[in-house]
Amino acid sequence: MRRAELVTAVLLGLLSIYLMWEAGEGPSWDPDSVRFANIGMIEDEGPGSGFWPFWLALVMLASCIWTGVNWWRRKTPASRSSVPFLTPHARAMLFQVGGSLIVFMGLTHVLGYYGAMFLFLIYYLRFLGRHSLGRTLSIAAGVPVFSFFFFDVAMRIVLPKGYLEPLFIPLYDIFL
Repeated sequence: MRRAELVTAVLLGLLSIYLMWEAGEGPSWDPDSVRFANIGMIEDEGPGSGFWPFWLALVMLASCIWTGVNWWRRKTPASRSSVPFLTPHARAMLFQVGGSLIVFMGLTHVLGYYGAMFLFLIYYLRFLGRHSLGRTLSIAAGVPVFSFFFFDVAMRIVLPKGYLEPLFIPLYDIFL
């Protein structure tokens, strides 16, 4: 547990530094923009485009540094613990869930968001969650249908369809 606390603080600290660097980048349409010119207040406009991302990432970095200081001083229960961060069962579950999410992202390019979500929910609910077939199929079908109407129809945010796109053409004719 002790090592996990330090590794997490270091990784999040590095992410904070990266986010601060990216927030300081000027607009892409302005090749003459000066880095970090947009992290402060702009006269007669208000906060620049990188104001909130930069300062929130700075607070996150400060939190990571404070976590490291507390780790060094052994002030937190995790910094004094010798218990392993992941038990063998937790590690197996991490790989099952993480692996299925990676497969889900890969299937998104082939089956689109809705087809990949349907298969992911079947795997997750039926095989990992051990839910009944009826509950699994109703949720696995309902979530993509709800997502389609919410994103594609109501919000007009088109999600990837992959090779299943011809199935959505009649729905676009009806709802859009």
